[in-house]
Amino acid sequence: MGHPLPRQTSSADCGTEDTVALEGPTLRKPPARHDSPPGRLPSAAPPTDLLDGVARWRQADTAAGLFRLRPVRLEADLPLLHGWMNDAAVAAFWELAGPASRTEAHVAAQLEGDGRSVPCLGLLDGVPMSYWELYRADLDPLARYCRVLPHDTGVHLLIGGARDRGRGLGTTLLGAVARLVLEHRPRCARVLAEPDVHNHPSVAAFLAAGFRYCEEVALPAKRAALMVRDRAAP
Repeated sequence: MGHPLPRQTSSADCGTEDTVALEGPTLRKPPARHDSPPGRLPSAAPPTDLLDGVARWRQADTAAGLFRLRPVRLEADLPLLHGWMNDAAVAAFWELAGPASRTEAHVAAQLEGDGRSVPCLGLLDGVPMSYWELYRADLDPLARYCRVLPHDTGVHLLIGGARDRGRGLGTTLLGAVARLVLEHRPRCARVLAEPDVHNHPSVAAFLAAGFRYCEEVALPAKRAALMVRDRAAP
């Protein structure tokens, strides 16, 4: 069951209230190992780490506490992730509600891939409270629908527990993660996100975290607001 290629809705050059911060993947199926955007030749032997060692990144000192990203350990973390994905507020955007096997397949596809997408837990003062996917946007199907620069890094996220929503954490952690990406990925000039244009609180959180609204893009599963955090942003 395929979708016709959507038409990009803007020709803009994008080179240059609190939130639950729920944003799922642009395309539900992760790209195959050598599924590169048009015009790019896949490497014969792609490296296993395309995101500069997320597991080794430092923790960030934020107004909410010490925050760090830790790559998912599927067997240990699956019960927690499965519970989050079956929260109604999360399921509305991630569409992974149902049996644990559905969440497992989604995460395992990234863990077993070539390293272009890294699923992580976000730990605040040592407590898992959010789920993140950092991905190479230039190697992702997103690059088929809008202009993406080499080494651009994309972000998907969700705040897991209801008690952590409505506290301003979305904006705080988005800013922290954007800074971590740019600090640890020197070749990356921009951090991207593509929240649904109708998810106004999420778009507002990205703007408050230093992202700028770039353009509206038609993707197979949604109309997205392409948000960009430039390296030069404060």
